[in-house]
Amino acid sequence: MLFVELRFFVFFAIVLLVYWSLAGNSMRKNFLLAASYFFYGSWDWRFAFMLFFIAVGDYTLARAMDQTRNERRRLLYVILSLTMNLGVLGYFKYTNFFIGSAIGLVHQLGFAVQPVALHIILPVGISFVTFQSLSYTIDVYRHELRPARKLRDYLLFAAFFPQLVSGPIVRPSYFLPQLVSPRTIEAAEIREFALLFLIGFVKKTAVADNIAPYVDQVFAAPHAYSLGASIAATWLYATQIYCDFSGYTDMAIAVAGLLGFRLVINFNAPYLACSIQDFWRRWHISLSTWIRDYIYISLGGRSSRLHITYRNLMVTMLLGGLWHGAAWTFVAWGGMHGAALVVNQEIRRLIRSERFPALWQLLGWFVTINFVCMAWIFFRATSFGTAWVILQRYLLLDAGGSQTLPQWALWLPPALLGIQYLSRRFRWVEALHAWPERVFLACYGSAWAVAISLLPLANRPFIYFQF
Repeated sequence: MLFVELRFFVFFAIVLLVYWSLAGNSMRKNFLLAASYFFYGSWDWRFAFMLFFIAVGDYTLARAMDQTRNERRRLLYVILSLTMNLGVLGYFKYTNFFIGSAIGLVHQLGFAVQPVALHIILPVGISFVTFQSLSYTIDVYRHELRPARKLRDYLLFAAFFPQLVSGPIVRPSYFLPQLVSPRTIEAAEIREFALLFLIGFVKKTAVADNIAPYVDQVFAAPHAYSLGASIAATWLYATQIYCDFSGYTDMAIAVAGLLGFRLVINFNAPYLACSIQDFWRRWHISLSTWIRDYIYISLGGRSSRLHITYRNLMVTMLLGGLWHGAAWTFVAWGGMHGAALVVNQEIRRLIRSERFPALWQLLGWFVTINFVCMAWIFFRATSFGTAWVILQRYLLLDAGGSQTLPQWALWLPPALLGIQYLSRRFRWVEALHAWPERVFLACYGSAWAVAISLLPLANRPFIYFQF
């Protein structure tokens, strides 16, 4: 059930009507929990049971941790939680990856082994489910959070449908307190969230889904396409993944907001970043802060010895790449970003120039945006061979084949980036909130009409559903 499908609009209209008609907070939470499990079960009802048992397991282990002062037992309980969550994630997402990698290694050693692939269905959003659940038990183990008093509240945190399958990753310390008292919503907030949902809808359907076929064409047959087409496809994919993922996030925040709940901001104009460190402060913020707090800091974080700090950065980003997908191209993407973060740290350590700050910012942005786009090639490519062909076009300006893409494919990404820059500079979206109600409603309805007219022939699943 995609946020852009008619059946979701019907589902959410029913949820809104029933939810706000219920008087008691307990009844609202019971209904919302049932709706969340229905939503997740609509993908595959069998995985609703998996979601339930993971949540019950972590709730039980967290309660056990809280009720003992024996540190060895507490460590045992958190290890059990890690084993359960990472075991589920590893089985569904990485079993075939590790089997295939092992068989490939055996072939390299000169032995003949028949390929083996298990028929495993990947639960939608499994990485988000496990990471969010792990943050709960780890926070309880670190004495940073008291466990939820009621199982129902924790089940709702673990299954809250707006952000369940693609984030943003919500911390229990942020969400669980919102369950204590009945949610409320003001008229101004309804306008804000309705507008945010429309923006996310346009990003996903009008932009991401309409440019996806052109990206697919080039990455499916990179040898056939010209230099300009390869560069355009790289830029288009950078646009596609941003509009697809941030579009989902916008809609998730809006849907949760219309139910009275607040979710964290997940994107902050990442393609306007002036350094790779700044990029990760703006891109998928809930994940970047998660891996910082639970992986990077657990490894030791920043150390007085630079090589230790850089090792921790590299390991963190390599694991972050593997989290995104069960393929070595994702690991390479993570390694590229890890190396870039190390280089960025070295540059900041060695060069501390305060002259011409505007020029340094412009240079930093140019280098950052081009590095990020080159790294996206490995993220999108299905093999290193495909990635290398397109990288040669992008980096070495190799002429390539004869097939091309339409002219607009090359200027659309810079144009959209310019619109985003101007929108942030002049606060266009914020200005819309001050419009008279009749004018706002007329423009809002017109915008929906235009958005619907730009719908592609078929909706595509959100890119991050596979993670």
